[in-house]
Amino acid sequence: MDSTVSRRTFFKVSGATAAGVAIAAPGNAEAAPATDAGRSTLPYPRKAIGKVAGLKVNQPVAFQYPDASSPCAMLKTGRKVAGGVGPDGDIVAFSTLCTHMGCPVAYDAQAKSFKCPCHFSQFDPEMAGQMICGQATENLPQVTLAVAADGSISATGVQGLIYGRQANVL
Repeated sequence: MDSTVSRRTFFKVSGATAAGVAIAAPGNAEAAPATDAGRSTLPYPRKAIGKVAGLKVNQPVAFQYPDASSPCAMLKTGRKVAGGVGPDGDIVAFSTLCTHMGCPVAYDAQAKSFKCPCHFSQFDPEMAGQMICGQATENLPQVTLAVAADGSISATGVQGLIYGRQANVL
């Protein structure tokens, strides 16, 4: 008996099988719960980082968030800004890793901007960490802050991806 299959027969059977699978797939997708492990998001920790009363205008306060490998700075700008918290809406915080190559940025009180010493990128804290100039192509990630009734400030999340990470919360 000859057990060879002609090319024509092979494509007919393969096509019919593929069509059957395509028709049956939507019914199976509805029955199984949809999960996308690649899009799972871990909750950010809540971390106390200071008090409103202890902040001075244009003097950054360093802290780490969401973990010890993520340097950040909290700043009282002296005027209401987007994303600002506190009684005057002027307290903001950012990751201090440059979005270009991860160098640590420093706040320049005279220029009122974060500056990267490696490749000279600058970021404006009064404009939600917007990149002003330099090699960076992304804004500084902004740390979401919350102020309690007693004036304590906590970090509660990060808007934007911290340099060198696939996810902010590891």
